[in-house]
Amino acid sequence: MSHDGLTKAAAATRLTLEGFNELPAPDRRGLVRILGEVVQQPMLALLIGGAAVYFLLGDRIEALLLLAFAGLSIAITIIQETRSEQVLEALRNLASPRATVMRDGQRIVIAGREVVRGDLMVVGEGDRVAADALLESSHDLLLDESLLTGESVPVRKAAQTDAAQVAASHAGGDAAQQVFAGTLVVRGTGTARVSATGMHSQMGRIGHALERIETVQPHLQVQIGELVRNFAIVGILAGAAAVLLTGLLRGSWLQALLSGIALGMSMMPQEFPLVLAVFMAMGVWRISRARVLTRRAAAIETLGATTVLCTDKTGTLTENRMTVVQIISADSGTGSRWRKSDGTAVSPGAQAVLEAARKASAHPSADPMDVAIHTLADAAALPPALHTIARAYGLRDDMLAITNIVSPAAGGPASAHAKGAIEAIAQLCHLAPAQISAIRAQADALARNGIRVLGVAQTPPLPAALMQHLPDSPRGLPFEYAGLIGFADPLRANVPAAVAECRSAGIRVVMITGDYPVTARAIAQQAGIDANEVLDGSALEAMSDQELALRLKSTAVFARIRPEQKLRIVECLKANGDIVAMTGDGVNDAPAIKAAHIGIAMGGRGTDVAREASAIVLLDDDFGSIVKTIRLGRRIYDNLRKATEYIVAVHIPIAGIALLPLMFGLPLILTPVHIVFIQMVIDPACSVVLEAEQEEDDVMQRPPRDAQSRLLPPARFLWAVLQGSIAFVLVAAVLVAAAWRGMPEADLRALVFTCLVLVNMGLILVNRSFASSLAQAFRRPNRA
Repeated sequence: MSHDGLTKAAAATRLTLEGFNELPAPDRRGLVRILGEVVQQPMLALLIGGAAVYFLLGDRIEALLLLAFAGLSIAITIIQETRSEQVLEALRNLASPRATVMRDGQRIVIAGREVVRGDLMVVGEGDRVAADALLESSHDLLLDESLLTGESVPVRKAAQTDAAQVAASHAGGDAAQQVFAGTLVVRGTGTARVSATGMHSQMGRIGHALERIETVQPHLQVQIGELVRNFAIVGILAGAAAVLLTGLLRGSWLQALLSGIALGMSMMPQEFPLVLAVFMAMGVWRISRARVLTRRAAAIETLGATTVLCTDKTGTLTENRMTVVQIISADSGTGSRWRKSDGTAVSPGAQAVLEAARKASAHPSADPMDVAIHTLADAAALPPALHTIARAYGLRDDMLAITNIVSPAAGGPASAHAKGAIEAIAQLCHLAPAQISAIRAQADALARNGIRVLGVAQTPPLPAALMQHLPDSPRGLPFEYAGLIGFADPLRANVPAAVAECRSAGIRVVMITGDYPVTARAIAQQAGIDANEVLDGSALEAMSDQELALRLKSTAVFARIRPEQKLRIVECLKANGDIVAMTGDGVNDAPAIKAAHIGIAMGGRGTDVAREASAIVLLDDDFGSIVKTIRLGRRIYDNLRKATEYIVAVHIPIAGIALLPLMFGLPLILTPVHIVFIQMVIDPACSVVLEAEQEEDDVMQRPPRDAQSRLLPPARFLWAVLQGSIAFVLVAAVLVAAAWRGMPEADLRALVFTCLVLVNMGLILVNRSFASSLAQAFRRPNRA
């Protein structure tokens, strides 16, 4: 391999042997697979099986009714699942970047997926790096690696020859030689030799880790399956008993078979598939109105049980954009300080520092600090920067500052302006130790609030003689110290309120970030997260899982955390018995997102890898939407519990009225078509009503429910049985009284059926709220 890069023939051979530079296509859930999963559900299987039995018996109306509702249930589920899969195409290589490479000594642009190991890539400002590579040359190179590290500030890259430094290179390392797939060049240029592609890159290894993480089967699915099984067993036994009882007592085995089918159908849970499908589909729709996409409807169940919400900082709690928040001028007079939080205009002294920083910044620029400086300058209405850059000095290992020599467009003497690390600015200005100590104290005070600080310096007008023989280093220029300029990635405005609401709901918020401990503590304090203890990645690495699990009970802020450590934190929280929700937006968050009970990804700034690993996607990247989603999840689960209680209760009078005539020699009241009509029309309609019920008053004031609690705890089940028993007694009393008075069979059936409908409506009113009285149930608003 030469500096001319690979030959086209060699690249083609390597592409054939090693494959394309892309992550493997995920195991997508197509239409056929989704349909197969739906049909395999035991509830739907019972429904279709019941229709088949009716076809065999010749009762086509009943069979068609069953199949119609079964088809509706399948359609709702398939539409919801298919739309989610189409919205999120899985694990694409970030925006399919293109790459500039050297082939046969010529610079060509190719698709990122065609880059091979050994290619010589040329990278420049604005480029997305296509593969992991080692720099062979670089000039003022700065990369944004936040997708891998969670760190919002770009890191410097430099070509090196020290083998030890190359081996130690990792994402987020300052002055490192290695660049990584998916990262963004924000400044400078360079050439890099590709060292790893596809699944062998750092992003590929993270994607591969996702495949080994198993997700947990929703507890609700297990419970509903048990409920359906129990109902089915009771229904089959009751139907068989009815056949024997009627056949032996009345001697008509055909009537006995019809009676057994009617009784069995009255107890079979045909309505559960539709009820669940409606609740989940409507739940997804309601959550989508809060700008949240639910990729798996079963995630709705887990929301109400969440006890710990793990969140990334960059792009989740913060806006993922740098902002100038404070300026301190070297002039100690009036107006030498400006704070964004004061809400005042930029003072004259601060304007001078801002102007010097603007002239030291490229424009246009992808560097977030440069962008922040220009944004504030525009907002402060500084005069337009009408100048040209006569000479630029970039970052170097021995001088961590950027210097621009600018010449006014209208003519006149040039001047130099620099911004960078405080130590570098102190060297340029030849400051005395006492001055450096005073400036360092100011910078440290800002840093304790999570503010990143740059020093700013400028020169007086430069003599023409000096301009003709500019020094090789900015150290040869007569710099004077101008001041400090502080940057912060601002907290999202609604985060403190969202964190407070989580606390009132008994949900602990834990921040896990790749940023520095000081910055993490400052952001946590602003957000209202407990920041008394901050644990960094190196200390975490030295802990055993048992020690970490214990520390997790008292620590809510984790800083300088690597991707595998995020996953370890989530696993230890789960081992502690917590129900964990994990939010994030970067590739580095994806394994922890998938391992959590409920993964929440950012849809705007988030990567495809993070979205694919998640169960829920925040379309507007709003942390406050998480709390809205948890509130809706609790409401949906509450209403599902109400609907389940109602269904259990309403089955008792239906089954009782189907059985009572068989035991006491009364006319057969309910035929299969009556029961199918009640179960498959009235019950689902009432479930829609209950699904639309407003939330309980204490929905976000009570602690999370136990994730292992039953959908119908014993007390709620007994309450449902009591409701159903009272309803049965009322209807049975009407049946017995009317039969004793000799009412004709057709009229008797109509009367009893009408009573069942009225009792059904009464059960709806009783189950509209856990706490409200019957009188309040009439007044509660519910358009449905």
